[in-house]
Amino acid sequence: MIDLSVYEQRIGTGETGEKFSAFYALLSEWNKKFNLTRITEEEECRTKHFLDSAAGEKYFPRGAFAAEVGSGAGFPSVPLMILRPDLTFTLIESVGKKCAFLECAVKELGLSAKVVNMRAEDAGKDKNFRERFDAVCARAVARLNTLAEYCVPLVKEGGFFVAYKGRAEEELREAGRAFSVLGCSLFVEERYELPGGEGERTLVVAKKTEKTPPAYPRGHGKERSKPLI
Repeated sequence: MIDLSVYEQRIGTGETGEKFSAFYALLSEWNKKFNLTRITEEEECRTKHFLDSAAGEKYFPRGAFAAEVGSGAGFPSVPLMILRPDLTFTLIESVGKKCAFLECAVKELGLSAKVVNMRAEDAGKDKNFRERFDAVCARAVARLNTLAEYCVPLVKEGGFFVAYKGRAEEELREAGRAFSVLGCSLFVEERYELPGGEGERTLVVAKKTEKTPPAYPRGHGKERSKPLI
């Protein structure tokens, strides 16, 4: 069980705390124009977004070149970069308005990241991104078998696919074939509780053990319409 208390003080104090406060202010400002998140109260955002994002920090190797699929408002990538300035991220997001927010956040917070306005299935076929990353993460994007097809092609051999989930038992059972086909295996399933009774969460971490076959991701929406099961 992950202990999130180790992050609570870091998020609320010092230079790191100032960056989290600046990120919250930026998120609140942009959320008035675009629907980036339904979670708008500061304490709720701190728990459900910031602390939840921090939970996977230990699965990103020191100095990792990482990617996030379906970045949206930047969770978990932005909190991870605030906590870990050694991380470099490529933020893959298909919605232009969300990309504009991410570019603003990266600039204002001085983060080591670039924003790519692209669909995940296209990035997985692109030689500039395919099997280039030490770790690839996603949160609140799709069910695990679909998400694996988006993410695993981007992970280099020996790297990690990190999925942030709620209760994940059923999704893990569904994803067994997808993991096998895509060239990864389950590394760890780790559960944790958000403070204040805000719910049980699960990190699903898979390790890339061999190259993903060239046919994946399949594209044309097949990752969602006909998931690997």
